[in-house]
Amino acid sequence: MSDFYQSFRQNMDGVGLPAPQVLFGTFQAAVGNIATLLGQIDKLGKAATIGDIIGEGTRLEGLSGIAACSAVYYAGAVIGSLAVASGTSSGTALADVLFTAKKNKLDRKWLPATLQRWPGVYDQKLKASRNNLRARVFA
Repeated sequence: MSDFYQSFRQNMDGVGLPAPQVLFGTFQAAVGNIATLLGQIDKLGKAATIGDIIGEGTRLEGLSGIAACSAVYYAGAVIGSLAVASGTSSGTALADVLFTAKKNKLDRKWLPATLQRWPGVYDQKLKASRNNLRARVFA
């Protein structure tokens, strides 16, 4: 298991979300799959769920266990984890996460608001709470 994936997965585990190694095992795979996820959000809209995106025939079937999860929430989490795992961010600075997104052509107009709404998806000091579960799933 690569150091990148270990760090990426640890960050995702911290917010209780899956990070299949086949999708996020390397930096290049993570960027490619995040781009696929964002492309589907662009196509389906911000209200799309992971299940909606899987239904579009993407390569993201490994996420079927969180089908009801908001796709924008998951996108924020994987971009935050990308920043942490690539060493761009210590996991606490919104600006670092947004820089990573921009540098890898993963930025979207809705991303800053999503990350501000749920800072726990990139800030390892903040824990995802049970109170946030409903927001994460039905955002």
